[in-house]
Amino acid sequence: MMSSITAAARTLTDDSPQLLLRGYGFGDRIWRRVRAGARSAPMGLLGDPTIFVRGAEGVEVFYDEDRVRRHGAMPGIVQETLFGHGSVHSLDGQDHRHRKATFLDVAYEDEQVERLRPFLAAEWQRELDDWFAGGERSAYDAAVGAFGRAVMRWAGLPGTPAAKTRWAARLAQIVDGFGVPYSPEYVLAWINRRWSDRHAQHLIEAVRDGDLQPKPGTALHAWAWHRDRAGVLLSARLAGIELQNSMRPMIAVARFVAFAAKELHDRPEWRERIAAEAADRKTLDGGPLAVAFAQEVRRTAPFVPMLPARAVADIELDGQRVAAGGRVVLDILGTNVDDSSWERADSFAPERFIGVDDYEALPAFVPHGGADVATGHRCPGEKLAIAGLATAITALSHPDVTILGSGLDVDMRRLPTKPASGGRVRAAGTGSGCPFHRR
Repeated sequence: MMSSITAAARTLTDDSPQLLLRGYGFGDRIWRRVRAGARSAPMGLLGDPTIFVRGAEGVEVFYDEDRVRRHGAMPGIVQETLFGHGSVHSLDGQDHRHRKATFLDVAYEDEQVERLRPFLAAEWQRELDDWFAGGERSAYDAAVGAFGRAVMRWAGLPGTPAAKTRWAARLAQIVDGFGVPYSPEYVLAWINRRWSDRHAQHLIEAVRDGDLQPKPGTALHAWAWHRDRAGVLLSARLAGIELQNSMRPMIAVARFVAFAAKELHDRPEWRERIAAEAADRKTLDGGPLAVAFAQEVRRTAPFVPMLPARAVADIELDGQRVAAGGRVVLDILGTNVDDSSWERADSFAPERFIGVDDYEALPAFVPHGGADVATGHRCPGEKLAIAGLATAITALSHPDVTILGSGLDVDMRRLPTKPASGGRVRAAGTGSGCPFHRR
């Protein structure tokens, strides 16, 4: 029998507070309302009747623009703090596709990924050298710095490495604080958001005034001269927001690096395999084994728990129904570890990704969103994220690096989360050139 969420919502308390209280356990609570393996469940969100969906079937519904739209669905505390007012994440239809095309040009094309790779390798070599010299930065902190410096060089930004590291730390803190509106971290995220918006706006204005001349093809150049569908330049403020949205996802991958450190600590055989691969390839640029490990980290690590949207037509899925005007929420984590979509879904098994080149064709693999990257809301920076994470995993697999076991516990109530220590590292020896040459 079809269940109407419109009717059911009147008997359900609003589930929004439970998201803050239960964190990544929120989804399990919702799924207990329905039969095992169900693709949809009723819930209430911010006072609206809502359908909670997962798996390939849920992904198909969530990204169907004839039935679902994203505009206005993201809670303001997330949209304004994490993505910025007026960003591409709030657009739909032709406006979304037009803005998204610039993101594809600057981040998704293979030549852009290849342009980033040497920056990643150089910055992770820098972090390795620091560890070998006695540095005590965690894997997470090292990743924030390495990814930040690399992606800002890639984006065409001026400034010293130290200045890039400081801005990267601000962008990382925005990611860390946006999901805890009850805490001082959220206030700090707002402060860092405002500072970052002003700084990015000044960069855009400097380009338009001729004081900066970034190379064509870089994100700074593209957003400084991006025009909307009517041919009008974006405001300098909004162009600066989209410049940040071209860089911040790379820095956010530092949270995956902390989870990678935990998984590498628990799987020394994989560290040995990845180290041998790097020695053969004579580079920190991640090879097939490191990429497979990175993909499994992205599949299993708790990062974005769910995404919201608005139903613009009546929607029915697996015994549940929500009327137009209600909400549709995609269970991201529940889809990535869905028993019906993955063999041994609860097992950390990087070998499942070996030889899988077209990961976008996996309908239940949505750590950076789903559907078509050009027409849907899948993150165009996903290739950059994979390259960065694979490079970090290669660096952490160096035989002279030890990942300490203390502090690898994860608070699943906090959004977003990571291993408590960030993955503490101890290293021996001195770094010179590519460390894998010294084996």
